Formats: sequence, structure tokens, C-alpha cells
Amino acid sequence: MPGSNAAPLPVAFDGGAAGQWRVDAIMPVIGASLPDAAFVAVRDARADDGPPPADGWRLQGFTSNLRYTKRRESEALIARQAGLGRPAASCAALIPITKSPAWWAMAQDERRAVFEAQSRHIAIGLDYLPGVARRLHHSRDLGEAFDFLTWFEFAPEETPAFDAMLARLRATPEWAFVDREVDIRLTRV
Repeated sequence: MPGSNAAPLPVAFDGGAAGQWRVDAIMPVIGASLPDAAFVAVRDARADDGPPPADGWRLQGFTSNLRYTKRRESEALIARQAGLGRPAASCAALIPITKSPAWWAMAQDERRAVFEAQSRHIAIGLDYLPGVARRLHHSRDLGEAFDFLTWFEFAPEETPAFDAMLARLRATPEWAFVDREVDIRLTRV
């Protein structure tokens, strides 16, 4: 479970001609998009599966501790968060995000203030649990093109709620610090 003391899980998202998730749309929200891909394969990156797809792209990240979350928020997330891989959750979204240099120039307590005190990021997310399950992957420390890769899974009937959650988050002060965001919508095959 994210936020636990479990070892970090390295994850790779390979966009290309094969994978367990069919790409329905790749939409640039802020900045440049990603090249088109027909499928996304999500895999444990501890196994060496060779180079990225020749016909696509690879995004990599790892799970980590909850960095901007207080204990009561962490407990609320863990209590309400549904697991990934639920059979009914046949829809997914992969949202890679890069934050601005101004974001990273702030101290962690200043980022926390923007993240939750001003933007209510955690509180907004809690409003959509357990219907929308999520897992955050950190990529900045790996020198990747994106800072974060957020993976969401939900049932088709939760799509309007998921879209409402994204609209609320994107309207917050935190999103003034986003330099690049791509919204990749997927369906399990």
C-alpha cells in the first residue's frame, strides 16, 4: 500500500504496439504531448525487459513514502483507498507531470502549504475514494522527463467523477507550478 513502509517499487510504463491497456487518447494538457501509442504495458521495472519499445516510449518511476502527507491524512487515504487491479476498474489514466523550477526552489514545507493548505490536493482526492484508485510514482530522482507519474484505475461509470476530480485539481494554486502534463486514457484489454 502506498504510504506504508514497503520497499519502493520501480515501475515502467511502455507505450507502443503491445500491452495490457489499450490507449483511448493521449491528450496534452500543458506543454508537449507524448508520441502516439496503441497500448501501454505496465510492468515491474526490477526485471530487465530490455530497451524501450522501438515504436513508442517508456516512462519510469518508483513508489515512495507519502512526502507531503500528515499522519491523519495518510490514515484517511489508507482507510478509503481501493486497491489497483479490481476487475470492475477497467478504465485507467496515466498522467505524467513536470513541476516548474519555482516549485522545486521552495522548501518542502512551502510546497506542502501550496499542495494542501492552499490547494487541498489530498482533501480533493479523498472525495473520490474508493471509486478512483491511484498510485504515485516519483521520476524526478531518476532524471526522467517527468517528475511524477500518477496511475489511476476506475470503473467506466466513475469516469465523470474522475474528470470532475481532475478539473478541481487543475483549478488549484498548485497547478500554476505545472510546466508539463499529459493525460493518457486507457482501457484494460
